[in-house]
Amino acid sequence: MQNIFGKNGTETPEPVQATVKGVIPLWLEGTLIRNGPGLFSVGDSRYNHWFDGMSLIHSFTFKNGEVSYRSKFLKSDTYKRNIKAERIVVSEFGTMVYPDPCKNIFSRFFTHLSNVIPDFTDNNLVNIIQYGADVYAASEINYINKIDPSTLETIGRTNYRNHIALNLATAHPHYDQEGNTYNMGTAIMGLGKPKYVIFKVPHDASDATRQKPALRKLEQVCSIPFRSLLFPSYFHSFGMTDSYIVFVEQAFKLDILKLATAYFRGENWGNCLKFDPDDTTLFHVVNRHTGKRLSTKFFGVAMVTFHHINAYEEQEQLVMDLVSYKDSNLYEMFYIDNMRQEPGQLEEANKAYSAPVCSRYVLPLNIHQDSERGVNLVTLSDTSASAVIQEDGSVLCTPDTLFTGLELPRINYNFNAKKYRYVYGSRVEWSAHPSKIAKVDVQSRSHVEWFQENCYPSEPVFVASPGATEEDNGVILSSVISPDPALVPFMLVLDARTMKELGRAEIPASVHMDLHGLYIPASKPGPDQD
Repeated sequence: MQNIFGKNGTETPEPVQATVKGVIPLWLEGTLIRNGPGLFSVGDSRYNHWFDGMSLIHSFTFKNGEVSYRSKFLKSDTYKRNIKAERIVVSEFGTMVYPDPCKNIFSRFFTHLSNVIPDFTDNNLVNIIQYGADVYAASEINYINKIDPSTLETIGRTNYRNHIALNLATAHPHYDQEGNTYNMGTAIMGLGKPKYVIFKVPHDASDATRQKPALRKLEQVCSIPFRSLLFPSYFHSFGMTDSYIVFVEQAFKLDILKLATAYFRGENWGNCLKFDPDDTTLFHVVNRHTGKRLSTKFFGVAMVTFHHINAYEEQEQLVMDLVSYKDSNLYEMFYIDNMRQEPGQLEEANKAYSAPVCSRYVLPLNIHQDSERGVNLVTLSDTSASAVIQEDGSVLCTPDTLFTGLELPRINYNFNAKKYRYVYGSRVEWSAHPSKIAKVDVQSRSHVEWFQENCYPSEPVFVASPGATEEDNGVILSSVISPDPALVPFMLVLDARTMKELGRAEIPASVHMDLHGLYIPASKPGPDQD
């Protein structure tokens, strides 16, 4: 077996035809574009963390029962600077870079000074997102890079700060039924007090020639002040219903003073994130149409969350499902030295880490001054979640466990913001290398899995069958790689109802492990998944 983690990927700039085994449905026409780290060393320098690797974008195009594949490195400014210097010269999440000692003292001084307030990398390796008709590679920084979804060419970067005062933004926006995009960011430095900002980009924000960024028509929905000025919450995603946006202000926080001094202390930015187990979690509920925030204080015990699953309203209650942890050790698992351990060693080392739990919170929306204290106000019959008003009027929310051991959750996005039944995800069992895909029925709390020995499937993506009305009428797409050189990488196509394999397309090229992506149907320009 070869160790494939932290290994540099290679480009396949021109499309290659895959070899199909089984059947790829003829109705499946579109392109799945996925993003993730693909270059982990330049010259003699290497990254410390898997989340630092430079973005390698790849696409799988489905047409007439066939599949073609291509991949290209995102030609970000970071990529260009690193390649030109033949070493890593831009700091990333887990790798702090210092100037070449051969540079003169004045150059080194200004480099040090610029890192007091870091201008983050534009290495957008997390996801592929859409604003209007524009497609971008994105991560959790103020830069996004526009790409051509057909050729994967990098068109150029856009700075959120040219359109709204943001230092950080999520790579997991939401799309409503009209195609409008909602997203969140953090404003740490700039005019006014630090705050979280929710914004909307209209579906028709792109100009006819697509020469102007869709962000120029960005609309701020609302802002939420930090509960602690020097310790803003980290967030990777958020929840959205038909009427509301839910932001989880968690006890996993960014230490601003540590961030400003990290460069001089020789620490990476990842070490500026700290989990406070003695703190609480706050749930902010904002009307996404009016921008008005509910005055009720909803809170829970300290937890860490990265991925929301879905949220919806039922009987004047807001149901929010997310993947939660009891600590923040997940990031430790993805240091490349840890990932390169033998699977048995890695699993044994990681058993002390918190397992991911699919948790359901329920927030009553009709609370008033006379609401009864000390009783559970959740009246839904399909959950054991509770919401109890405290004497001061705040509401303590305790979750219901839907499932344990699932990450990278995806749903049929046609059911986003609606009551739903199924979530698909990577089955996590004490390893950074997911080896199974699971379909979880949140109603019956049962699940089924796909598994093949020595295979690592990517985040599963649901694509609905044409005209489908049943929630699981469609297919699951997942890119699969293996440390076994005898196993060719392939695009897996599963029947979403049964989780049985319909077919696979074996790729005659190097394929890397990725993070998230976007499926773009051939019949329409809008996004199908988040």
